[in-house]
Amino acid sequence: MLVVDAKALQQAQDRLRERGIDVVRLGYSDLLGAERGRDLLVRRFARTAADGVAFCRSVFATSPRGDVIDIEGGLSAGLPDVLAVPDVGTVRDIPWEPGVAHMIADVFDPDGTPSQESPRTVLRRVLDRYDGVIPVVGPELEFFLLEPDSGAPRGWRRYGEGTGRVYTAGSVGDPENTQLAWLRRLDAYGLEVVAANHEFGSGQFEINLWHSDALDAADRTFRFRTAVQELARRQGKLATFMAKPFDDDAGSGFHVHFSCRAPDGGALFDDPTGQDGLSRAARSAVAGILAHAPALAALLNPTVTSYKRLGPGTMAPWLADWGLDNRSALIRVPPERGGATRLEVRLGDASVNPYVGIAAVLAAAHLGMRDGLEPPPPLEGYGYDAARAPRLPSGLASALSALEADAELADVLGPRFVAAYVAYKRNELERFARTVTDWEFREYA
Repeated sequence: MLVVDAKALQQAQDRLRERGIDVVRLGYSDLLGAERGRDLLVRRFARTAADGVAFCRSVFATSPRGDVIDIEGGLSAGLPDVLAVPDVGTVRDIPWEPGVAHMIADVFDPDGTPSQESPRTVLRRVLDRYDGVIPVVGPELEFFLLEPDSGAPRGWRRYGEGTGRVYTAGSVGDPENTQLAWLRRLDAYGLEVVAANHEFGSGQFEINLWHSDALDAADRTFRFRTAVQELARRQGKLATFMAKPFDDDAGSGFHVHFSCRAPDGGALFDDPTGQDGLSRAARSAVAGILAHAPALAALLNPTVTSYKRLGPGTMAPWLADWGLDNRSALIRVPPERGGATRLEVRLGDASVNPYVGIAAVLAAAHLGMRDGLEPPPPLEGYGYDAARAPRLPSGLASALSALEADAELADVLGPRFVAAYVAYKRNELERFARTVTDWEFREYA
């Protein structure tokens, strides 16, 4: 039976009312990383959430187009419930919605056990394997900002269109100074954003989040994506985290900076006497990520479009390799050492579910450290030479096959979650295969 801390709910309700908050937006992540949720009146919050807030389990696997994909315990089981329980420690006032606070929920099955399909549960499950070691994550996300244009092929054009504006700030690539306004609002939301700039693509931006313990970093990233999309809507624009929305422009990445703190607080990846200043744990983490890279691709490159972002000339990885301060490798080891020693995993694109992406990286690194794996020599020079390292999967179908075949990784992430994820993504491929694309019409009509 599910046990909810009624006292904590009542205390949260009282504090919210004292601050003039009258609505709590209770949200959680579906398989894709989209937020699902409900607005709850604060004056009845403790009572409403006392037994968990019921949602249909199949919402985890409902597509952006409204298709309900059958997962275990879902459609074929009669569409039963799951229960969302507020994590009161995650409450944040929403700066652009006066009187509204946001709270993240943990999701449970009706028998009181954590929902195995819940991405937040998956990350918690992986963190349990670290046994006192604290994974630390710093997320970097890119996205395109679009504005409506009835004459454009898809109804949207890139905001502030123009080339060559990489690593600029101010009106040169952002005529309305949107990113500066957003940076301030996201900071007021408590997301620990630290920097923003125009990225490589026209209308493409990057906002960096400060590093923190992995669950907190994932929570902030989840909120960040939803917040950016909401702020764009309020301006009549569209913020898209699609992996590669335009044929003639760059893709958008989700880079995970990852390190570990030892139980005594020390930097676990740093060793001044080690090869390249890296500890054995760091090298084994690198080796684990490379060993499981084909399966990781299914989780970090989760869409059909994801694989159009990867390859030579893209500065996105194509091979399972690593390098010292080398941005053409899957894993870049930045030059800082000491407490800043870390790995930058560059495989993910911006469409990845942040809980799933972070959990996947941590799971593979854990397996490498557990088994004491040793990585191959680091990449020297520009990458993309398939004679020097194994190719990553070339499409979502082959990546899903690699994930299904990786029993070790599935065991850490949770077999039920992996089964639900693969079922959803196989259905996505089936739906795509039945769709005639613009390219096909242009090529064959």
